[in-house]
Amino acid sequence: MKVLVTGGAGFIGANFIGYILREHPADEVVCLDKLTYAGNLWSLEGAFASGRFRFYQGDVCDRAGVFSLFAKEKPEVCVHFAAESHVDRSIADAGVFLRTNVAGTQVMLEACRAYGARMHLISTDEVYGDTPLGSRKKFGERAALRPSSPYAASKAAADLFALAYARTYGVRLTITRSANNYGALQFPEKLIPLAIGKAMRGEPVPVYGDGKNVREWLDVTDHCRAVDAVLRAGRQGEIYNVGGKACSNLEIVSALLRLCGRKESEIVFVADRPGHDRRYALDCGKISSELGFFPKTELCEGLSRTVAWYRGHGEWLAKIGSGEYRKVPPFAEGKILVAGSLPGGEGRQA
Repeated sequence: MKVLVTGGAGFIGANFIGYILREHPADEVVCLDKLTYAGNLWSLEGAFASGRFRFYQGDVCDRAGVFSLFAKEKPEVCVHFAAESHVDRSIADAGVFLRTNVAGTQVMLEACRAYGARMHLISTDEVYGDTPLGSRKKFGERAALRPSSPYAASKAAADLFALAYARTYGVRLTITRSANNYGALQFPEKLIPLAIGKAMRGEPVPVYGDGKNVREWLDVTDHCRAVDAVLRAGRQGEIYNVGGKACSNLEIVSALLRLCGRKESEIVFVADRPGHDRRYALDCGKISSELGFFPKTELCEGLSRTVAWYRGHGEWLAKIGSGEYRKVPPFAEGKILVAGSLPGGEGRQA
């Protein structure tokens, strides 16, 4: 099938594109990405070389651009990754999260409605809010939404818009709500690549508050497998949780320091994030019972492989540090199509 992936130059989107091209040789992939700060064309080198991939630079909030892309490419399914996703940034400026994550999702839903495409929305466990440390409570797909941060609120609103479009307009829809992802190609502002980068440079590694906040950690390839399973066999109109291994932030950073040959004494505790959720916990019985999906990657193995990847891709990290990643790479020259206008001159042009 022809799959449109929004936000495909980001961490999970780029991994998903690589997964689809690798695992489904008959599929074509079209990517739409605005190429904001977290969009990295260097993460799509293999996709550009595949012969089954096209890249459009554009904004999911640009209705005219999105509709022109749908009219030209006629995708059968839209996998909507595009989102602002960093909680700290949402606390500093919630407006851009409202625009991209809510208004942008509504535009994509309208396009899917108009052109008969199926919509798969990538959501997050953060929409459920948290539970106390030590609690045994887990959130199933029917749990109430209690988002804490502006980021989580914007994703919850996107979920509700999608479900409303499915019921009101008959848009074919599935949603996955996943735990924290980690792995290759993650932008280094997030905890795991940030900690690895600082450890590699011999710098102190910051941890919020007391570091006891618990998250579930999911290898990005396992997440790609889960989304693909839902695309191929998931029930229309349904939500599927995709969880990982529960672990505190302090335990994660300590493990990464050991893998990098550094000492835990290099951890520096910093002022906590406002409204910092204490514990996320997903009940994933639905995706396992209906689709037979279980994560394959053990956390220790996944962290070790992730550290090895960043160690072996210093040039990739250096491009981000220097800002060179913002330039169009040689393999993409002349291959970047433009979907509509880019207000304010944001992004890059080929």
